[in-house]
Amino acid sequence: MKELDDEELVALLLKGDQPAFRHLVYRYQGAMRAVAVAIVGGSLADEVVQDSWLAVVRHLHSFAGRATLKTWLITVTANTAKTRLKQQRRQVQLDDRSGPHGTVGADRFLADGHWRVAPASWHSDSPEELLCEQQLAECLEHTLASLSELQRSVLVLRERQGIELADICNLLDISLSNARVLLHRARLSVFATLEHYEVTGEC
Repeated sequence: MKELDDEELVALLLKGDQPAFRHLVYRYQGAMRAVAVAIVGGSLADEVVQDSWLAVVRHLHSFAGRATLKTWLITVTANTAKTRLKQQRRQVQLDDRSGPHGTVGADRFLADGHWRVAPASWHSDSPEELLCEQQLAECLEHTLASLSELQRSVLVLRERQGIELADICNLLDISLSNARVLLHRARLSVFATLEHYEVTGEC
């Protein structure tokens, strides 16, 4: 199927076009699952995405095009994930704990939240260093898992999905100031993990 814009794709979907729906899933499934993982974690993400697609099918006629189709799908997914969290009676706290190795100073970051000096990167094809990359990835995933729900959600939505903070605030029902604090603390924890791994080779 050729690349369709949102209006063309929605028109086909409303006609019940199955190839169009497969195209929609292919284009946005990854982003939706990333949002679900960010909010409810990996164990419930697939169920949330499945429920989200059902909601999309039921409410597609209400898509008015005021936002992009991707934004609408992500919003549906985020709302579905938050509903699932309530059903699980899980408490989401704004108070955050430090990462596994403490945090590094705020002077590591510029005013816009980016690192002043990025951590060292590993670029090599040798088996030993490829193994190091895999170990580092596991360390970073462990750090993500150690973050509070909101820290992890904000970090994944901003850094992996490229969603703007204002949109993240709407998705997670938090203020812009909270979003900035959560993102900053999450980045500090990730940076601390990178520094610790660079020095010790361990998580």
